Amino acid sequence: MRLPLFSSLLACAAAAKAQVTIYGVFGSTTTSASAQSSADATSSTSYQTVPGPATFTGLAAYNPVFLEPPAIPNPPPANQFTIALPNAAAGMNALSIPQAPTFFGFSIEMSVATQLIGTNSTQLHVPFLNLMALMVEKAGAVHVRVGGNTQDTAFMVDSFPDGKIMEKDKEDASNPTSTPVLAFTPDLLYMLANVSSLVNCHWYLGVPFNDTANWRLEIAELGEAILGDHLLGFQAGNEPDLYGKHYHRPLNYSEWDYFGEFSLLTQAYQNDAKITNKKSLIAPSTAGNNWPVEGSVTGPEPVWNTGFVQAYDQWLSALAVERYPDENCAAMYPSPGSTPIDLISEFPKYLSHQTGLDTVSAYLNSTMLAQTWGKPFLMFETNTASCGGFMGISDAFAAALFGVDWALQLANSNFTGALFHAGGQDVAYNSAFHQWTIGPVFYSAIVVTEALGTSNTSRVKDLFPNNGNDLTPAYAIYENDQLARMVLINFMDDPTGANDYTATIQVGGQQFGESNSVPAQVKVKYLLAPSVSEKDNITWAGQTLGGRFQVDGRWKGTESVQTVQCDQNANTCPIKVPAPGAALVFISDSAQQVAGAQESYSTFPTTVVTKTANTVSVDASVLATSNGNSGKSRANRLGGTSQGGKNAAAGTYGVRAERAAIVSALAGVIVGGMVMFTRALW
Repeated sequence: MRLPLFSSLLACAAAAKAQVTIYGVFGSTTTSASAQSSADATSSTSYQTVPGPATFTGLAAYNPVFLEPPAIPNPPPANQFTIALPNAAAGMNALSIPQAPTFFGFSIEMSVATQLIGTNSTQLHVPFLNLMALMVEKAGAVHVRVGGNTQDTAFMVDSFPDGKIMEKDKEDASNPTSTPVLAFTPDLLYMLANVSSLVNCHWYLGVPFNDTANWRLEIAELGEAILGDHLLGFQAGNEPDLYGKHYHRPLNYSEWDYFGEFSLLTQAYQNDAKITNKKSLIAPSTAGNNWPVEGSVTGPEPVWNTGFVQAYDQWLSALAVERYPDENCAAMYPSPGSTPIDLISEFPKYLSHQTGLDTVSAYLNSTMLAQTWGKPFLMFETNTASCGGFMGISDAFAAALFGVDWALQLANSNFTGALFHAGGQDVAYNSAFHQWTIGPVFYSAIVVTEALGTSNTSRVKDLFPNNGNDLTPAYAIYENDQLARMVLINFMDDPTGANDYTATIQVGGQQFGESNSVPAQVKVKYLLAPSVSEKDNITWAGQTLGGRFQVDGRWKGTESVQTVQCDQNANTCPIKVPAPGAALVFISDSAQQVAGAQESYSTFPTTVVTKTANTVSVDASVLATSNGNSGKSRANRLGGTSQGGKNAAAGTYGVRAERAAIVSALAGVIVGGMVMFTRALW
C-alpha cells in the first residue's frame, strides 16, 4: 500500500470509558461506555470547526471526530431533471468493457490477516465469513488480496514456538511507513483455503521482492498447492516506484531497475519446478508520481515505455496499479516541512463526482493499452486516502457514497477490478464479549456488486446528468445489451428535503430510433443515512449490518425494495434520491426479478451462551486429511458443519474443549469475544 491506508476491514470493541469511534471498510461508529443508543450518540454530536488535521491525538480507531457537512452551493443544483437513454446498448456510445460481478473486491494488509480473517487455519473469524458470504450471495464469489507493503519483506518459516502463524519484527521496520518485517507459516495459506471451503473466496498473494539475489518463492509454491483454483495470482513488487523514497533501494531506483529485477524473478520462476503455472504474476502495481526521472507521471507509462509488457507477456496474468485520491501522510507520519491536510476543506472532495474523474484520468491510456495487450487491468489497492485516511471523512457516510461513485467510475473507465484496502496496527483484547463494527465502504461494495449483477455482461456508462453537476452523478448498466439498472447518487446533505432530487428516466423513444421502453414500474433500493457525516446509522434497502459492537456480518431488519410506478404513455419514470443518498434502479424484467427475489445466502448465525473466542473451529483431523491434498482436489473434503452430524466421525467444525467454545444453534459454528483494531485502516 502507499503508506498504510485508512480504516479497518473489521473492528470490534474493547472496553473504553470515553466516547470512541471504530471505522473501516467494514467499520465506523461512535459510542460511549454507557452503551448509549445510536440516536443518543447522534444527538450529542459536536463538529470539529478548527481548520487543519484532526485534533484528536489518540488511536484513530477511537476518534470522536465529526465534520460539519459541506454547505449546499448557492444556487443549488436543479432538483428536477431528465435522464434520457436508449434501451439497446447499441445506441449508447462509449460503454465500458463487460464487467464481472467480482469487480469490487478487498485488499487486506498481510500483517493483519490474523486480525481480520482468523487466528489460524482452525479458527476463523465468524463475522468475516458472514460478510464475505454477503458478497458471494450477490456475485457468486469474492476476490481478496492478502499483501501490501508487508508482503515485500515477508518470509516463510515452518512454525513458531508459541504456535502463532505470524510474527512481526517492528524493530527492523526501516521505512517511513513503519512497516514491520513479517514472518509467517504455511498455516496462513491453509487458513485462506479453509475460508474458501466455507465461502467462495479467491485470493491474490504476493512474492517477496526485497532480495532479488535469493528469491523466496515458497508462497507461490505452496499457494498453488494449497489454494488451487481459489488462487488468482501473485503480485510482483508492491509500489516499486516508491522503493527509493522508502529506502528499500537507492534513491535513483528507476523503472529500468524494476524491469531488470522482474527479469530475475521470471528466471527464478521458470526454474522452480514446484510452480506449475508460470503465467501468474501481476505487475507493476505502481503508485504514480514517484520514479526519479519521470516523477511527474502519475500513470504507469514509464514502465510501459521500457517494453515491459511485451518482454514479460508469458509471465503476466494481469496488469495493476495502486491509487488513492489523496493521502494523510503529513498527519500520520509528521516530518519537517510537511503540512497536514485541513479536514474541513478536504471534506467536499469526497462529495464530488469530479474527484473520481480527476483520479482516473491518469489511467485511461493504460486501460486502452491493456485491452490491446489482452490483459486485465486492476486497481490493486485503493480507498479514500492513504496514510491512515481522514477522521470524520473516511469513517463517515460520505465514504460510502464516494466508494460507490469511485468504483463505478473505475468500471466505466475499463478497469477490470478494484480492491479496497484494509490495514491495521495493533490488536487489543478484552475478556468481555463484544461484537464487530461495520464501516461505510462495505456498504459501497454491496451496492456496486448488486448493480453489476451476475451475468458477466454488464457494461457501465457515466451519464453526467443534470448538466454534468458534480453533486448528482448517475450511471447506467447495460446487461446482455439491454438497459438493466441505473445508479443515481446525491452527494448533498440537507435534512429539510429541499435538495432531494427527482430524476425522470426516459428509456428509448423516437430520439434513439426505438419504441418507448419505460416499463410499467421499476424497483428501487436505497443507500441512506441521516447525514454525510453519519458514522453509524447507515442502511441499504432498509437493512443495516448493525450499530457499533452489534455486527456479526448478517443483515438486521427487513429488506425494503421500493416499487415506483412509471408512465408508459409519457415514457417517463420519476426516481427520487434523498440528500444524501444513492438509488439503485432495477429496470429490465430480469433485473426486477432479481431485486424482488428473497435473499438466500449461507451465513454463520450464532447463539451466544458464553464469553469466549469468536471463531469457527476446524477439527485438526480434518486438516490432516484435507489440507495436505492439492487445493484443486480438496473441494468438499472438509468435515460436516454440524456437531454430531453424519460427517462428524470424519471430522467436524465443532467445539474445541480448551476454548470452551459456543456452538451455533443453526450452523454448528463457534462464536464469542472478538478482537478490536486500535487503528483502523480502510
